[in-house]
Amino acid sequence: MDWFSIGMDGITLVSFSILHIRFSCRLSGKPWKLWYVVLYFVLLYGILAVSFLLSLNPLFSIVGEILALGGMNRLAFKNRPEVSWTAALLAVYVTQTSFGMINSLEAVLIPVNLRGIGLYGAIVLSLLVFILVSERMSRVILRFVSMDDEAYRPYIRILILSVLFFSAAEFYIIETAYSHVPLKIEPGKQLVLLSLQALGLIALLCTLYAYERTCSDVKAQAVLSSLTQAAKAQKTYVEQARMRYENTMAFRHDIKNHVCVLEGLLQAGQTEAARAYLKKMGSQAARLSFPCQTDNPVVDILLGEKLELARLNNIAAEVSLILPKSWGVDDFDLCVMIANAMDNAIYACLAVKEKPSLCVTGESQGDFYRIQFENTCMPGPMPPVGTGLSNIKAAAEKYQGAMLTEKEGSYFRLNILLNTGGTNLS
Repeated sequence: MDWFSIGMDGITLVSFSILHIRFSCRLSGKPWKLWYVVLYFVLLYGILAVSFLLSLNPLFSIVGEILALGGMNRLAFKNRPEVSWTAALLAVYVTQTSFGMINSLEAVLIPVNLRGIGLYGAIVLSLLVFILVSERMSRVILRFVSMDDEAYRPYIRILILSVLFFSAAEFYIIETAYSHVPLKIEPGKQLVLLSLQALGLIALLCTLYAYERTCSDVKAQAVLSSLTQAAKAQKTYVEQARMRYENTMAFRHDIKNHVCVLEGLLQAGQTEAARAYLKKMGSQAARLSFPCQTDNPVVDILLGEKLELARLNNIAAEVSLILPKSWGVDDFDLCVMIANAMDNAIYACLAVKEKPSLCVTGESQGDFYRIQFENTCMPGPMPPVGTGLSNIKAAAEKYQGAMLTEKEGSYFRLNILLNTGGTNLS
């Protein structure tokens, strides 16, 4: 083996390392770092060295490559197991398929008697084309699938099995076509091999597209179901607000009569009767009032219901929230955000054994109004984004706002920023 071959092998190994790490980071949404590439390069070099020294089957190198990249995803990137192995399988498949397709093109296009500078140039060009094809294939695959959403998790095993099948087929083609036959295969057979690998890639892309569409449809159905339930709940809140308003108006209409009765009792010297009558009036007024006043009757009813649920579960709850009276935010969207936030907070508090609590506050921040939900929760990593948080985010972005989450020890905070458009919140 000459120095040129050694150098090309080293460059190829570096290319594999960079392509695999970049693909895994993009797929999982993690930033890539140089030391990731260096560590993975060392692992690949060790696997190839052991395989060469012990004259092992090439399958050992492929499996070792997948295990090393999967391990990097789990330990270095902190990805979930299903994301780690999917990223590893897809990354290795991309480079193996690109390698096999370039091999077929080399066999067809490079003359057998080519020697010297011409041969070296053709090999370098082949390596550059390999890198370019691998990069483009990676970008195409990343357009079809993402691993940063919970909606993809139920179907990840189906994708892993599909990628395993395509990877096994590609390995079989490379192993049988380039390891146990003469170097020069008839051009017609090489074109057949190239076509098979291209069809395998197309089939994988179709599988990924179907996978992505299925997950998107399931996610859309979940969101639609949640919004449908929220819509029914909001209609109930609106109806209750209307009834409470009508009862309040009736009470205010009768207040003069109540005052006349009290005046008559006091003039007659019936102090105890007047006190009892006044107590009844207080009870009736209390039934018409809300446990919290936000200047929005629909939100008041919603929060009253959630606070009662918190009280029944021994959760200390506090609300300090005054909403602007006119700011362009529809009551339906507002209730979607607040209802989902309160449900998540109460659910998290139920898992806390000692002093569960939640607090809702609001304040103006420039052209934005911030609603913060803070609740106790179990220690651990940040919980995944579920349907509830997705609904909150979608509703906030509808008003040029944003949703921010943070976790500090045993406390979780959810901030909803809504664009007030310069509305005076005082």
